[in-house]
Amino acid sequence: MTRTRFGIRTRASVKRVRTYEKGIHTKYSARQNGHQRRSFSRLSIPQKFGAWASHFHRLFVTLIGADWIFLMLLGFIMAVISFVMDIIVVLFTDTHRWIYHLADSHVLLQYVAWILYSMFLMCFAAGFVNIVSAQAAGSGIPETKTCLREVILHEYLTFKTLVSKVISLTCVLGSELPVGKEGPFVHIGAMCAGLLCKFMARFSNIYKNEARNKEMLMVGCAVGIGCCFAAPIGGALYGLEVTSMFFLARNYWRGFLSATFGALIFRLLPVWNREEETLMPIYPTKYRLEFPFDLRELPIFAVMGIVCGFGGAFFVYLYGKISMFVKRQKATNSFLMKNCFLYSALVSVLISTLTFPPGFGQFMAGRLTQRDSLISFFDHRTWSNHGIVADFDEKDHLAAWKHPQANVFIILAAFVIMKFWMSAISITLPIPCGSFVPIFVIGAAFGRLVGEGLATLLPDGFNIDGHIYHIVPGAYAVIGAAALTAGVTHTVSTAVIMMELTGHISYSLPILISVIIANMVSQSIQPSIYDMVIRIKKLPYLPMLSWGHPEKYNIFVEDFMKKEICYITLNSTYRDLIKILRSRKLKTLPLVKSAESMLLLGSVDRTQLLALLMWRSQHLREENAKTKPGKYKVHFQTSTEESASASAHLDSTKPLKSSLRKPSEVEEKTKNIYDSGINFKTFFCSSPDIEAMEYNPNEEDDTILQEVEEWEEQQLDEQIDLNVCKIDPAPFQLVEHTSMHKTHTMFSVLNLDYAYVTGVGRLIGVVSLKELRKAIESSIPANGVRLRRVLSSFRDRGFRGARDDTVELHKILDHQIS
Repeated sequence: MTRTRFGIRTRASVKRVRTYEKGIHTKYSARQNGHQRRSFSRLSIPQKFGAWASHFHRLFVTLIGADWIFLMLLGFIMAVISFVMDIIVVLFTDTHRWIYHLADSHVLLQYVAWILYSMFLMCFAAGFVNIVSAQAAGSGIPETKTCLREVILHEYLTFKTLVSKVISLTCVLGSELPVGKEGPFVHIGAMCAGLLCKFMARFSNIYKNEARNKEMLMVGCAVGIGCCFAAPIGGALYGLEVTSMFFLARNYWRGFLSATFGALIFRLLPVWNREEETLMPIYPTKYRLEFPFDLRELPIFAVMGIVCGFGGAFFVYLYGKISMFVKRQKATNSFLMKNCFLYSALVSVLISTLTFPPGFGQFMAGRLTQRDSLISFFDHRTWSNHGIVADFDEKDHLAAWKHPQANVFIILAAFVIMKFWMSAISITLPIPCGSFVPIFVIGAAFGRLVGEGLATLLPDGFNIDGHIYHIVPGAYAVIGAAALTAGVTHTVSTAVIMMELTGHISYSLPILISVIIANMVSQSIQPSIYDMVIRIKKLPYLPMLSWGHPEKYNIFVEDFMKKEICYITLNSTYRDLIKILRSRKLKTLPLVKSAESMLLLGSVDRTQLLALLMWRSQHLREENAKTKPGKYKVHFQTSTEESASASAHLDSTKPLKSSLRKPSEVEEKTKNIYDSGINFKTFFCSSPDIEAMEYNPNEEDDTILQEVEEWEEQQLDEQIDLNVCKIDPAPFQLVEHTSMHKTHTMFSVLNLDYAYVTGVGRLIGVVSLKELRKAIESSIPANGVRLRRVLSSFRDRGFRGARDDTVELHKILDHQIS
């Protein structure tokens, strides 16, 4: 029983009431459904067809806007682009060989055919990039990293850049220059993801969200590598590793799903095209599985990792030197560097001459492509017997490494040395090019050299329980390729890529050991190849903190912050505001209570302050027209469009935008008004137009002008009215004892451009991306090569800071009470 306001209600009565209400609801629902069915039955056939079409349209939009549809579509597009590009590149290389063999009547004709074909494709690629979209040049990974940090790089993710990148990259690969397509495919994946988001926005509004589209760009970077090597796991990890400093966990399944589907389609297309019988790794190996390696080989693998780490650091150093030399030549208006055709043609002729098979190319297997070279390096057979290359069939790739006057060690050493500097020069050309595959080939050659040397020193291999296990030089090539690539790119995912490329996981432990050691050595000496490009191009990106530098925990914000701060106070005048805006180009200004206390109250965006001045100008003009109609009237020379835009900007009821975000279109318009060179005194308190001014003939002109000037000065000395401005009450702040490591983490995770430094609420400095980058790099000379850190000898803080902060707090509180 339950007690109600009018008496006692039993459970039976409650049950009857609920049954009655349920019956009413059921009858009402049935009546509504019957009414809908009768209404639908009364429709004509065209109306019924339109209703069904509308229903299917809504269903289609719901399905097409799903994540898995987008991811599978992205993977399919990338797989088709990669497969078609490979087919065209094979046609180019086969045509090159056909023309070369067609001119076998004379060596000079063969030489001309060998170099002219490559030079033509190279010049076409350089010209196409220069004409269609110059942003397609280079790898694209550094620019993609910068775009993912929400920095606007115009034309880097457009359809025009995509077309330019794909076509020119195909021609570059067909010219057989020592470059790769894996780096550019990360950029291509990001462009495809961005363009696909714009297309899918027609079906679902969720693709209009900028934050979500940024996550899809990361997925595009992941699927780019997966479709090149048919390595979905390693490709996804590599794409995320080189483009993102911090990655959202919810994006992992997206990257793996898209990369897996793309890799599946990429390997199915050759089967459907009858090029392969079934799904296989790109570089299948036949290494033994029962005893892959001996434990005594692990120190050798570790030493290989150390050597590859130094080699990777030296490659980045060499690339930095060459790039800065090219940059200086361009700065001096050198005709060689200004003409993209001439520079590309000269490099192409140089490399083609050195790789000419009857010439010096016979000492470095010049007739083999990069893919054929990798197949021969990963071969399980031992090439030599005491340094002499065995006899192989002419159709076998290994026959290209045999020379009657040189042993295998000289040929492999010459290959490593020549390809090393050739690759460093090639990736400086103004063409789409990647450094992953060339470094991959060089590392494989180095590993093969080590493996062949061990096979010569230990011809009987290892005797384990009466069984003889010979050295496998191809396995050393696999380890060398992974380690050198890791040393150049500072990634660990190259180990996973190598396992998926060869389809062999028995050497997973040696590969990981060499890759990790190479990373440790290389990171302690030089930045990665992508960070080096960012430094040379001076892109606004925050570099990674290196290993083995404990001073990053001992350096604090107060050691590298900017102490000269421009700020406004509650008592600032319009004169002070105009002076600050004209002297500095800061996007935001801190707002403090007073110059004595320096208590940080918030920050004001620059466009808000510019709009405040425009609003004040319009307000004074209206006030002047009302209060001084009889004596004289000041005619302001500001346009009505500027005033209208200012009023609209101030009267808008949009929520407060964080000062850390990029400027909108309205903000850009207001900024352009200021940057056009308008004198703020004329803009705010315009001098009267003497010809149009109404005055009393009995008064002198000088008196009028003097009164106007005094009135202007009075208006400029008035206190600014911040009530019409939108103030950010909580700008990002750091305390003075925040370590550089923690500051770097916050700037990376939150994509900050700057942060205010406070002590007990008092503004004492500001740290921007520029100061933090300089503190991390310590000292960067003009050539862009990293030197040893010089930030040192900072004072021992102990516990004195806490006591000083307490004293300052008491001073502020006493000041507030008084």
